[in-house]
Amino acid sequence: MNQARLARVLRNMERDGLTQIVISSTASVYYLTGYWVEPMERMLALYIRADGTCRLFANALFALEPQEGLELVLHQDSDAPTALSAALLPGTLGVDKAWPSKFLIALLAARPDVTPVLGSAPVDDARKYKDADEIAAMRRASQINDQVVEAAIAAVKAGAVESELAAYVEGLYRQHGADRSGEGQLVCFGPNGADPHHAPNGTVLRDGDSVVLDIFIPIRRYWCDMTRTVFFRSVSDEGRRVYETVKAANLAAEAVIRPGVPMKDIDRAARKLIEDAGYGPFFTHRLGHGCGLDCHEPPDNSASSPAVAEPGMVFSVEPGIYLPGKLGVRIEDLVLVTEDGCEVLNHASKELRVVD
Repeated sequence: MNQARLARVLRNMERDGLTQIVISSTASVYYLTGYWVEPMERMLALYIRADGTCRLFANALFALEPQEGLELVLHQDSDAPTALSAALLPGTLGVDKAWPSKFLIALLAARPDVTPVLGSAPVDDARKYKDADEIAAMRRASQINDQVVEAAIAAVKAGAVESELAAYVEGLYRQHGADRSGEGQLVCFGPNGADPHHAPNGTVLRDGDSVVLDIFIPIRRYWCDMTRTVFFRSVSDEGRRVYETVKAANLAAEAVIRPGVPMKDIDRAARKLIEDAGYGPFFTHRLGHGCGLDCHEPPDNSASSPAVAEPGMVFSVEPGIYLPGKLGVRIEDLVLVTEDGCEVLNHASKELRVVD
């Protein structure tokens, strides 16, 4: 067990009045134990008590090695995984948002004296603040992402196909040692860019198209995530105006990030600039999201977020303008909140680029 991280979780449990929690998220279990397990239909449950007791209930198939400070409780495929229900204290049990209902329902049937409540916050809130090892991992992943996006931009040529360019990006990541990811890459040409989550298809690049490259993957478990938009062969006056507005919004938001600034104010810095330019209705999503062991994790960077920027947080800043039937532009960086401001982890150029 990572004792420093566990101590943060225990403090958060005390804050939330929780005497016991069950954690099943693959990323959260890894964060505390160093075990990376994708259990599929099998059970994985890390049980933590306020007194520091930690037990990992897992299938023997996962081949986990014992470690100090953590009791392993194993079962076989042929067993009903009931040991957890017997270990629980009566009363309130914090359960994380990732645990499948089939396990929770079975547990409650066996232990009617247990009352479940949402219990993700103790670990989620600990994970919001990256330690030195995590910061180094995220810097490295973003450095690789800078290299990959430049290679992807260089591949924007006549005859390019969205799905083929997306596959090329995946291959580049593999060459740089990225982990496996089922997310895929967002490559959007022209009008397809007006859909913020357009799935790449057989669309062929045309002169004047905007090209949105939203590329992301875990590298040694920690995610990189960045978006750059370029234009192919020419850019219309409207495309230039949209691009410069989005870039200004990205820079304006990053300029206000420092400890103590509410996330909603960071969102507002970008959104007001886009609204003042007349494109407010076409910025259709939050400004960003936390990033780390999961691509999307706390803190939420939005107009409704209760979070406040604090040192060690890493989140995205990704304003966009999406004009249906015409084009889309998004510019995204990951930023690390420092003691006196923020460090932008991505360094690929944000100047308007027209490629040929």
